[in-house]
Order: sequence, then structure tokens, then C-alpha cells
Amino acid sequence: MDSRGNILYLVVPCYNEEEGLEHAARVMREKIRQLVKEGKISPKSKVMLVNDGSRDGTWKIISGLCKEDAVFSGICLSRNYGHQSAILSGMLESAKHADMVVTIDADLQQDIEALDKFIECYRNGCEVVYGVRNNRDTDGFFKKMTATGFYKLMGLLGCNVMQNHADYRLLSKAALQALTEYREVNLFLRGLIPTMGFPSDVVYFDVKKREAGHSKYTLKKMMALAVDGITSMSTRPLRMITVWGFLVSMFSFVMIIICLVDWMTGKNVQGYTTTLVVSLLMGGLTIFSLGVVGEYVGKIYMETKARPRYIIEAMIWKEKED
Repeated sequence: MDSRGNILYLVVPCYNEEEGLEHAARVMREKIRQLVKEGKISPKSKVMLVNDGSRDGTWKIISGLCKEDAVFSGICLSRNYGHQSAILSGMLESAKHADMVVTIDADLQQDIEALDKFIECYRNGCEVVYGVRNNRDTDGFFKKMTATGFYKLMGLLGCNVMQNHADYRLLSKAALQALTEYREVNLFLRGLIPTMGFPSDVVYFDVKKREAGHSKYTLKKMMALAVDGITSMSTRPLRMITVWGFLVSMFSFVMIIICLVDWMTGKNVQGYTTTLVVSLLMGGLTIFSLGVVGEYVGKIYMETKARPRYIIEAMIWKEKED
């Protein structure tokens, strides 16, 4: 038996989750009680609910849950910092008390019953355990298409992430302590955590249907996440611009030679359409390239300002009564 501690904290980012939060909280509490009863985790284990600047009654519900049962703890961020920052805040606060932390979404589409396997992997010496969905059968056509495209795009542009793994994962205390050494303001945990190099394993699970509310991950947010991930974890787009520039330069050099030869031989080259197409193509590539470079410059700008990744407005935490 592994001699490491067995205090588990579930970190749950919440953004406008008032429709289904109470039900999800009851399910999580029962799972914690079951695991405690089976001796798999400590009675000091908790559910850490993180309010990411919700505009509805999410924080009110979290406060009520914390007063009702000490198994719940709550963090209220001063504004909406985004899913990644909300997860990070919960993990780093939980690391002060927990031996292992599991992040899971508030909609409970990620199968909470997989926790048993997470803990088993942890007991077998893994510092990081990734939850990977078996399939995307519960997704609609558009969601499935965009998600598949997301992972392919990330791989193509040099950001190596585990396919079909979102943010359902377990981190040990050692992994959490290592994570504190990373100071990026532009967070992409899916790409960042694998770079730490700790012993890891994968747990596969089936995704459940959402019982209440709707997905907060819109296409716009997925695109923003992809841009953050690519620019945070890879410089391949910049190298691609260099390659494009070289190829266009070679093409231009060949065209110059052809034009000179035509001029010297006295050929009449009308060339209006060719000139227009080439000009539009070059203009588009130039603007696109400037946009890519601008994304990187913007990230550097934000990193050099070193602003806090999140600000905690309020926190509720109390010892559990044995």
C-alpha cells in the first residue's frame, strides 16, 4: 500500500451554474462519502467550488452549501477570469490541504465514478492521471466536428495535447507544488501539465448527458482556447511564416526573371489578372502573418506586465466535523 496521504479535494469551476449546481453538489458529496466509507480517501476530503465571476446566483448557492455541510468549500473570484484560471485557483488553494486534487466540471458530464480508478492510479505511484473520454457519441454534429478540428489543429501547429482529454485529471501534491513554479499569465493547462514529466496514467470514461443548463464552451471560447494553447506552447506558426516568406520570395524571384526575359524579347504581356491575383494574395498573407506575430507580441506584453492570474474576492473553508 502506498504510504502517501489520502486527502482528496475535488475542484469544480463554476460559471453561471445555478440551474444544476445543487444536484451536482449532492452527487459529489455522496461520492466523497462513499470513498471515505470504503477507506479510499480521508474524512478530511472536500469539494472545492470555484465561482468564476458568475452573473447568476451561483455564489449564493455555493455559500449555502458551505454553511450546510463542511465537506464543501468555496472560492469567489473577483470577476470572470476564464475556465483555466478558475481551475488553477482551486488547485493551488486546495494544495494547502490536500494530498491529491481532481478537477471536474460542474455539469458532471465527466463520469464521477471514474474517481475510483483515478485514486487507484495514484496509489500505484502516478503523480498525474488524465481522464480521457471513450468517444463523442453524446455530442452533436457541430460540436463533434469542431472538437475534432480543435485537436487536429493543435497537433498540426505543434501543441501536443492528449486527444479527448479536457480538464478532468488528478494531480498529486508533488505535481501541484511543481505547477506553482510555472508563472504564465496565459494559461493552457492541457498543454502545460504534460511538460512537467511526472509518472502518469490514463483513465477512460464515458461522457454523460447534461442534466441541466447548457454548455458554456461556445465556438468562440474554443477558438480562443486554441489560440492561447498554440501561442503558449508552440512557436511553429512563426516558423511557418518564415517558410511562407521564403517560398514567396523564391516565387517572386522566378517571376522577375520571367518578366525580364519577356521584356528583352519584346513580348507583350497584358498581365492585369495575374498582377491583381498576386497582389491580393501577397496582401492577404502579409496581413495574416502580421496577425500571427501580433498574437505572440500580445502574449509577451501580457506576460511582462505580470498581472495576477486571478484575484480571490471571498473564500469559505472550515474544518469538517468528525
